[in-house]
Amino acid sequence: MVQHVNDVDRHSVHTLVFRSLKRTHDVFLKNTGLLPPVDTTLYKKLKSIKARDTYGHIVDKVKSQPIAQPVPSNNNAEPPPPGVEASIETQNDTALVPVSIPGVTSVVSTPNYTKTVAMPVKKSPLVLKPKWHAPWKLYRVISGHLGWVRCCAIEPGNEIFATGAGDRIIKIWDLASGNLKISLTGHISTVRGLAFSHRHPYLFSCGEDKQVKCWDLEYNKVIRHYHGHLSAVYSMALHPTIDVLTTAGRDSTARVWDMRTKANVHTLVGHTNTVGAVISQAAEPQIITGSHDATIRLWDLASGKSQATLTHHKKSVRALCLHPTYYMFASGAPDNIRTWKCPQGKFIQSLPGHNALINCLAVNADGVLVSGADNGSMHLWDFRTGYNFQRLCPPVQPGSMDSEAGIFSATFDMSGSRLIITGADKTIKLFKECDDATEESHPVNWKPEIIRRRKF
Repeated sequence: MVQHVNDVDRHSVHTLVFRSLKRTHDVFLKNTGLLPPVDTTLYKKLKSIKARDTYGHIVDKVKSQPIAQPVPSNNNAEPPPPGVEASIETQNDTALVPVSIPGVTSVVSTPNYTKTVAMPVKKSPLVLKPKWHAPWKLYRVISGHLGWVRCCAIEPGNEIFATGAGDRIIKIWDLASGNLKISLTGHISTVRGLAFSHRHPYLFSCGEDKQVKCWDLEYNKVIRHYHGHLSAVYSMALHPTIDVLTTAGRDSTARVWDMRTKANVHTLVGHTNTVGAVISQAAEPQIITGSHDATIRLWDLASGKSQATLTHHKKSVRALCLHPTYYMFASGAPDNIRTWKCPQGKFIQSLPGHNALINCLAVNADGVLVSGADNGSMHLWDFRTGYNFQRLCPPVQPGSMDSEAGIFSATFDMSGSRLIITGADKTIKLFKECDDATEESHPVNWKPEIIRRRKF
């Protein structure tokens, strides 16, 4: 019974609404004839004023153009009807659109002159073709550390390399054979950064124990300590021409040290979170830092002040690398990889596709950029064009967990022909180019974008 009453009520409401709408429609339909008549003259004036307001500046530009050379008239052509020429000229002075007149095939303002506008010539967009690179392959795996291998550094003579790990030990290996030469103990926590001096037989190390040490490789012992950091030290870089060391870490600062006197020359303050990466070069800007506050800062070494702050990244910047020949550098973050041009830090292009947390970047003189991620993936790019020509996922050490597949450091040797990868599976992996690869066997599968960012 209740269901029947509800159906009746719903039907009644729909009927009332329909009748109300019909009554309203009929009322407006009857009152249409009571509207005032449309004045055609006023309507035309309204349209002309509106057109003049919208396109008037274009007409002024056309009138301001220089008059072209006279066009020879055709004497055989029939003259226009009397009065038509004057009306055409008058019409073109005031109207925005030429009006067609019966009996006239072409409409011009004057019989011997034409008005032209020089349009700018559009250049075709710059499209860079990527250089062909041979694919890289794994050829050696070195085991020896008992913890995550966090950092790696190559000796300038290209004979040995050093690695630091979570087992608090620095190990020095022979690059050619992969044999262990010596183990250095002294840190009391994870070793996070290593750097060989190009001017002295020194090895510098930093770690999560807030310590920065200088090792004399002739005696294999620590000869200097650099005290000042308030928390873990995550990255370090040596200046290529002067005896200056830069370290950065979790206290949101980067500190510049005099290598010999152990003095803290500058404390680079400005970041609001952990400084995860620092690089140094001889030209301006001499120091570049990347932080977990998603910014990159360019510093002047003389004044110790920030020259520019790059805020393009949206997530933490954990990796930076300098190109050995171009005056450029690259930065890696979980959102994407970006390349920049010094000295102003001008943004060049993004390298999307490596959708992971980027821990390390490395580039050689041939233009091969390597990015290693926290999920164990490794991408190889053409630095100039941003073309991703190879993607690898190196096998993890047997017996390690799948979660321990992260890549923490990537380093090219001095020749650029060997790549050293360290990761969470406690191993060191060495890669080299495939000798038998050709452009026919591994073609460039390149799909250019419509418009590139800018050339450099």
